[in-house]
Amino acid sequence: MRAEKNNIFLGVDWILVLLYIVLVGFGWMNIYAATVTDDTNELLDLSTRYGKQLLWILLSIPLIIFILFFNAKFYEKYASILYLISILALVGLFIFGKNINGAKSWYALGSASLQPSEFAKALTALALAKLLSDRQYNLKLIKNQIKAFVIIFLPAFFIALQPDYGSVLIYLSFFFVLNREGLTLNYILFGSLAIVLFLITLLFGPLNITIVTFSIVTIFLLYFLKRNKGYLKFNWHKALGVYTVLALFIFSTSFIYNDFFEQHQRDRFDILLGISKDTKKIGYNTQQSVHAISSGEFWGKGYLKGDRTQGKFVPEQDTDYIFSVVGEEWGFLGSAFVIVLFMLLLYRIIYLAETHKNKFGRIYGYGLASIIFFHLIINVGMVIQLLPTIGIPLPFFSYGGSSLWGFTLLLFIFIKLDANKGYDW
Repeated sequence: MRAEKNNIFLGVDWILVLLYIVLVGFGWMNIYAATVTDDTNELLDLSTRYGKQLLWILLSIPLIIFILFFNAKFYEKYASILYLISILALVGLFIFGKNINGAKSWYALGSASLQPSEFAKALTALALAKLLSDRQYNLKLIKNQIKAFVIIFLPAFFIALQPDYGSVLIYLSFFFVLNREGLTLNYILFGSLAIVLFLITLLFGPLNITIVTFSIVTIFLLYFLKRNKGYLKFNWHKALGVYTVLALFIFSTSFIYNDFFEQHQRDRFDILLGISKDTKKIGYNTQQSVHAISSGEFWGKGYLKGDRTQGKFVPEQDTDYIFSVVGEEWGFLGSAFVIVLFMLLLYRIIYLAETHKNKFGRIYGYGLASIIFFHLIINVGMVIQLLPTIGIPLPFFSYGGSSLWGFTLLLFIFIKLDANKGYDW
């Protein structure tokens, strides 16, 4: 038994490993397509992005072995310490960080850069799993909800100060985990309604939205009164509070939009909402991405034959817009294949998470699935112009060593937890 437990590959779910290999491999092929030129064609040419990414992929192998080397109990026992290290790494950026594109989000390591926010997601998922798996923990209590919110939003706060608002959004995915563990769905519903209300207020103006919203609330209240046949069960103080909160939120939208958002972020929202059009500056990337995807039609133009990809029409196509390479060169079939791969990955993670007798492993699995799902929806939505350009990588696909290693860490910690679920940790 001891010899079996010392085998780091024992119990590994090879379906997840295979999906990881296919996603990373296909991702690199598209990075190669987006960055290769006539002057560069050697695979390990470190002066090219595809060469650097291939090196990061090769270095992922010792990282995976390192992750699997530790017993699953290690990740549960030291989750809090690992989380604290991630917080210190985020704070350290304000002193030792490297400023790239206006954000202090990287540590300079010679010619390479490391982005700690990519690793903080995994360590936050561990810390949250540690908290929620405590037998004494009851998520229905307000004080316990606050503890969970602090774990989630503390790293998000330091990431927002860098600023990197795209990465901050990912931390909202943990509410799916909280909901799975018993938190009322009202948080997600109210959060979603707040986002919708914020966007339509930008589009139609605070006065118009206030009139419409108040009318809807009033109709609902009148229906409630009629159904309950009187005022005995109706709390007018709460009703007044609802009107007040709605009015404050709606009329604070302009202040939040103009004072907290950067100009380029406001421009992206304006383009998405149709308030303004700009296909040469802020909206150029997305417009070119949409044209590239639509030009691929059903079958695609063929690998390395996409004229927009090979002509470098889409800026940042190897990072945030990598899905446009798939759309142009592999067509609808290739795009559907990628989506199916991610759906299979998410299904497998959730299926395995539900088989865990250990609550820690199940909660971490849901954290992993939620993070990948958020990245997938936001990135693809951005590339096809359903969402504003936020700057979130496509997991295992987009160029970047930190992103690749961050998702590798996320996935293989779960693979290790799953491999050891049959043992007494």
